[in-house]
Amino acid sequence: MSTLPSAPAASSGARPLIACHECDLIQRENPVPPGGALTCCRCGAVLYRRRRKGFDRALAYALTACVLWIISNAFPIVGLSVSGSLVRTTLIGAARVLYRDGMWPLAGLVFFTTVLMPGLQALGMVWLLLPLHLNRRPWRAYAVFRLLRVAREWGMTEVLMLGLLVAVVKLAHIASVVTGPALWSLAALMLLLVAASSAFDERAMWARIEGAPPGMPADTPLQGATAAANGIFICHDCGLCTRGARRHAHLCCPRCGARVHLRKPASLSRTWAYLSAAAVLYIPANTLPVMNTSSLFGAQKDTILSGVAYLWQSGSWPLAIIVFIASIAVPMLKILAIGYLAASANLHMTQRNETRARIYRIVELVGRWSMLDIYVIAVLVALVQFSAVATIEAGPASIAFGAVVVLTMLAAMSFDPRLIWDTATPRKEAR
Repeated sequence: MSTLPSAPAASSGARPLIACHECDLIQRENPVPPGGALTCCRCGAVLYRRRRKGFDRALAYALTACVLWIISNAFPIVGLSVSGSLVRTTLIGAARVLYRDGMWPLAGLVFFTTVLMPGLQALGMVWLLLPLHLNRRPWRAYAVFRLLRVAREWGMTEVLMLGLLVAVVKLAHIASVVTGPALWSLAALMLLLVAASSAFDERAMWARIEGAPPGMPADTPLQGATAAANGIFICHDCGLCTRGARRHAHLCCPRCGARVHLRKPASLSRTWAYLSAAAVLYIPANTLPVMNTSSLFGAQKDTILSGVAYLWQSGSWPLAIIVFIASIAVPMLKILAIGYLAASANLHMTQRNETRARIYRIVELVGRWSMLDIYVIAVLVALVQFSAVATIEAGPASIAFGAVVVLTMLAAMSFDPRLIWDTATPRKEAR
């Protein structure tokens, strides 16, 4: 780690240019007060948020999250007591049981989203912020930062907590439920990761590391109202507007090294491919059994819809509604919404651009919550292992459903929202 460069002197010239990552409109950057946000004047997307004392708060939250992550994975999250026999499980233990039963795709998905990604998210922020706190440059900051962005997208601690709540309600009708210390540390970990992400100012971090503010200079010659019209690339990893630097025959961001494109390559074809696969798998995900239960009273196969019916009949109608929305309605609506966005881009629609932009943001926001049923299954399979009384195994629909969730998330990530605005005439020029 080397010492950070001195802070750049304030520029007395015109405001620098910034391009919207959702509609590609070039605008002049305005000063943002602490706690405020800069939004696009055309599509309303948030361009930049300025955090209050971001580095110190984010570092404190991230360090605490690292400790809680260790506790959350070292101790049991919940246990089940039947006739004096107690079965407990950890997150890693739940993934291990799924792997042992031959459900290795599901085991890998649970481990990846609930153990690996939250840990990388907390550790990544500490890796970047601790050297900055000591006025040092983080080692390989660009690689760690790009990994941190992936961890944020795929870490699903908040969905896991809701899944644990649903699982506990179901288990309470079978036997006595014993909460473990990891359950409470997971709840605290979820809150701290959200708080750390909210306090982490990426733009200020890069300004500290590079010694210069990001964005295109104010005197950049412009030939149109969009970044693409001027050959300006927007890095979707670090947010830098740049002309690009050629590395290994590819144009890359000169700051973080990520590849840059005027538009995501093969965006629509990849979106349709992921979406078509998700639509095909949605049928077996809802018709095949998601869980197989064996007990003294016989065998029972449950689908997602029968699980919703069980919660409703047992009196837990709020959880029944949540599971129905997250596991049945949201995946179907995501497929329809992304299909509408991709079709409108293929047909070069020019109407309702603001509405389509809002649909895209909603799809990105709710996509991860469909993982709820996967976590419920993982906990039930890990705990209900009383061979003489009852056992639960994951059914084939669980793999299909997990694939639907992943494929719809990949479809949303592949879709380039700037395609919505490519056929539109900007109502406001850069200012």
